[in-house]
Amino acid sequence: MIGEILGDVCGQDASRLDYEVKQLLGKKAGRRTLLARDRVTDELVVVKLLSFGSDFEWDDLKLFEREAETLKSLSHPSIPRYLDYFEVSLPTIKGFALVQSYIPAQTLEQYLQTGRTFTEVEVKQLAKAVLEILIYLHGLHPPVIHRDLKPSNILLGVDAPSAACRRHRSGNNIGQVYLVDFGSVQTVLATEGGTRTVVGTYGYMPQEQFGGRTVAASDLYSLGTTLIYLLTGTHPADLPQKDFRIQFEQTAHLSPGLTRWLKAMTEPSLEKRLSSASEALKALDNFQLPNSSALAVDKPAGSKIQLNKNADSLEIIIPPVGFHPAMIFTGLFAIAWNSFILFWTIGALSAPFPINIPFALFSLPFWGAGFFMLTGIIFPWFARIHLSLNQEQITLIWELFALKFYRPRPSSRQSITKLVYIPQHFTKDSEGSRSVVAPQLDIWAGVRKYQIGGNGGTIKSEAELEWLAHELSDWLGIPITRE
Repeated sequence: MIGEILGDVCGQDASRLDYEVKQLLGKKAGRRTLLARDRVTDELVVVKLLSFGSDFEWDDLKLFEREAETLKSLSHPSIPRYLDYFEVSLPTIKGFALVQSYIPAQTLEQYLQTGRTFTEVEVKQLAKAVLEILIYLHGLHPPVIHRDLKPSNILLGVDAPSAACRRHRSGNNIGQVYLVDFGSVQTVLATEGGTRTVVGTYGYMPQEQFGGRTVAASDLYSLGTTLIYLLTGTHPADLPQKDFRIQFEQTAHLSPGLTRWLKAMTEPSLEKRLSSASEALKALDNFQLPNSSALAVDKPAGSKIQLNKNADSLEIIIPPVGFHPAMIFTGLFAIAWNSFILFWTIGALSAPFPINIPFALFSLPFWGAGFFMLTGIIFPWFARIHLSLNQEQITLIWELFALKFYRPRPSSRQSITKLVYIPQHFTKDSEGSRSVVAPQLDIWAGVRKYQIGGNGGTIKSEAELEWLAHELSDWLGIPITRE
């Protein structure tokens, strides 16, 4: 159809309604989405075609007309504008066409397919933007329910936000967010006194939607599963379930606040789920507060960390984690590595003097790497961490048997300027492989960093680190910076 001219052949002034097809954007049974040029304004538009064919069903036409009527009634900067609706009668295709404004942006699905990952901060910004759109849709009379909210129906533009948007956002802006494809849209009045059509996408549909019943909270479930997809990189339908609840926690490794919020968004029971977009947005704002009140206050159940504090001092004792099965492979590799270097060094030293000296010196960096691997096993297995603060200084000691290692040297209490909490997150290498970065808590005293947790640390629990962050923030009188 590239190059064909579409227009309302039945209109009084058809020449003003002509659209030149430039590109096929999408195609599925009986439907095509086209990028076209308005020959009057010379602007790009999106034309959605519903054709009469062997697979045509009257329900398709009902949904298509409902989409056109709904778009005509909507006015929101993050929703495509309705432009035109007409009958198509060409030798190659007969049906109906819906014309809407073109948004030059990629879908979240396209970003995921290109390997992009989304941080917690970005996901929260996305969630807030979509919730603001849903507040508008659900607040209409009658309320408009999207019913097919998923990554391929959310666009993320890179254009700079308006001044009004900047006033309401802080930090790094993820960009302009749009909600598109209202082909499954439903109004509350449309469900009264008539048959109900089950529409949506498997993996993003709540249980009530399978039964033909859809409410505003159904869109919240779809948004929650969409965000889980962004955070885990796994389609919601491919994640394990228990009692119809998506088990995403072990895959996403999120902060406790966001985890609780996503659970409330994707609660299978409609009665237990967050009920409105306004309620969901309020809860999300509470979880986003970058201060100690947003962190866990109570000591997590089962934690073996000792905390002693009074007005003059604070002491944290973190016991060794002990043996872990993951250490087996690392230990065997370290033994093999050091054994090879030992044979190399013996062979080098057995050579005639002075030729043996350079060969022996050549092995020193490899001995260093081998020693580093061994400490990565021995310290978590046997070492105890002792963090001590008083009115004069801060001290962090790793105690291994009778040995004590200062990491780093003590600093004055007055030099402590910042307390930084970094939740567990993912990184991606040049080949696209994802790896987990353990949660970490840093106390900065001048240029010295006193670190608890992180890769190589003995704390892997975010709940424990958040509890310690709250206690340190309260004792030091320093707010928590979340990164």
